[in-house]
Amino acid sequence: MKIAVLGAGGFIGNHLVTKLKSEGHHVVAVDLKLPEYKVSLADTFLQKDLRDQLFVSEFFKDTYDEVYQLAADMGGAGYIFTGEHDADIMYNSAQINMNVAEALKNSTTQVFYSSSACIYPEENQLDAANPNCAEDSAFPANPDSEYGWEKLFSERLYLSYARNYGLNVRIARFHNIFGPDGVFSGGKEKAPAAICRKVAEAADGDSIEVWGTGNQTRSFLYIEECLEGIARLMQSEVHGPINIGSAEMISINDLTRMVIAISGKNLYITNIDGPIGVNGRCSDNRLIANLLNWQPDYPLQKGMVNLYNWVKFQV
Repeated sequence: MKIAVLGAGGFIGNHLVTKLKSEGHHVVAVDLKLPEYKVSLADTFLQKDLRDQLFVSEFFKDTYDEVYQLAADMGGAGYIFTGEHDADIMYNSAQINMNVAEALKNSTTQVFYSSSACIYPEENQLDAANPNCAEDSAFPANPDSEYGWEKLFSERLYLSYARNYGLNVRIARFHNIFGPDGVFSGGKEKAPAAICRKVAEAADGDSIEVWGTGNQTRSFLYIEECLEGIARLMQSEVHGPINIGSAEMISINDLTRMVIAISGKNLYITNIDGPIGVNGRCSDNRLIANLLNWQPDYPLQKGMVNLYNWVKFQV
């Protein structure tokens, strides 16, 4: 098949390109930037701005069997929850999605859109031990960040184009995808990579800083399982939105303790003020298990060993 991957310079996008090429597909990749840690295997890589409506409309004059839309202005808690980047996050990502939906509205192309667990209402995630992230709990809407609001808007955008123009779309809500070959410093990194970097750089007896009380909970999905979930969704008649995430929930302090144990170092945790997002979030996998007869089961410990060893080598 001829496939386009938008946002192919990012962590998930570049892993997806590698997987699609291993399956024998012709892949055209688009992003403002090239992948930072692993060379893209795409047949063609266009360093272009998907906010440019003229470029997007010209790009989709070519026919693609599948399009994977992962391009977004995003990052970890230090980027999303400070409020300093809200306008850019809203404008950049919404513009990309409006351009893509409009350009593909009369096509037969199958489209995948990567939404986020950040769309879920803040009040459903106050209890760190019992967050509610069932797909049907998204409304009444009240995401805790502009990133979440934009993702929710774009879900509605693609679904409206599906109703009005027959756009063949699949939508997944990702829950904290992690693994090697992703950003681990600079301000846009997410918790697993940030913790691995801090531990890898620390000397015995040092203290590792963790934002907030550290009791806030999350689930983290290894990249290979994410790609498997995407493939299964695209092969199905389930249009979504549907969660793609792990149901293995852990506190950030316990995640830090896990990485410290993996490192073999004698380190301590110091909790400091910082942006943390909601108190609890974990993928509810009942719907994906029911509709796709599958759910992720890759152990967090195994994935964190892989990530720590990679980050340790980098630093």
